Amino acid sequence: MHTQRMAVSVSVLALLTLAACGTESGSGSGGDGSDTVQSDVPVTGVAWSVDSLTVDGKKTEAPEGSRLEFDPKGRAKADFGCNHISADAQVKGDRITFGKPVSTQMACDEATEKAEKAALAAMDGEVTAKLSGEKLTLTTEGGDTFALSEEKPAALAGTRWAVTTLLSGETATSVPAGLPKDRVPHLTFGEDGTVHGNSGCNSFHGKAEVKGSTITFGPPAGTRKMCPEAEMETERAVLAALDGPATYTIKGSALTVTSKDGKGIGATATPATAEGTQATEGTQGHG
Repeated sequence: MHTQRMAVSVSVLALLTLAACGTESGSGSGGDGSDTVQSDVPVTGVAWSVDSLTVDGKKTEAPEGSRLEFDPKGRAKADFGCNHISADAQVKGDRITFGKPVSTQMACDEATEKAEKAALAAMDGEVTAKLSGEKLTLTTEGGDTFALSEEKPAALAGTRWAVTTLLSGETATSVPAGLPKDRVPHLTFGEDGTVHGNSGCNSFHGKAEVKGSTITFGPPAGTRKMCPEAEMETERAVLAALDGPATYTIKGSALTVTSKDGKGIGATATPATAEGTQATEGTQGHG
């Protein structure tokens, strides 16, 4: 029995030594780095879809569109469709150490609030990361888990993008949850350099020339209805982001568009609907 314990201790020591080695070049005959060993689990720069969270033995299915992302600056950001959660996140070997998470404080529906609470509990302290194909599992020291899947980037053109977030510099606010279904802001880019959708009150269409990571928007045309102030405020914010040249990024099912003055939107890829088709038809004939 003593010999077995010693063997286990030696194995654990060997694993810890490997994890501490950083990146090591192998001795492959090609000399092209093909045998390079990465000690860190590759979670950074990938859009992860949150499938479920298990805290204190209770599994919570994540709301559709829930995401977790690790940026190269050592920050983790989670979004379950309401509040924005962030925390410092240092990756070393198969361990990720989260700093104390912070969150915006907006009221959410019950299912989203439950998922956010589970995430805040799990994103605090050290977790073990296990990657299996396109699946990632994060396990806390107490046995709580995050189950995630790698998201493939959606196509910019042809995708119906539902606007979920309004950006102004470093500030991000959610689109009001109480907007009528036919006035939830959304946009669709065409292969022909056009864009159409709804900005929160009115339907619109216009030019959208894409070059590299830049979209240059032309002046929009569309309907000119007046709506309640909350909807008009949302519309002004959306149109401010779709004005002139803007940069865009797509990570999984999430699109971010930011204009040169820092105004922007965050949007999520959603299935096309009859309402979306009607909005397209409603913009015809306006110049």
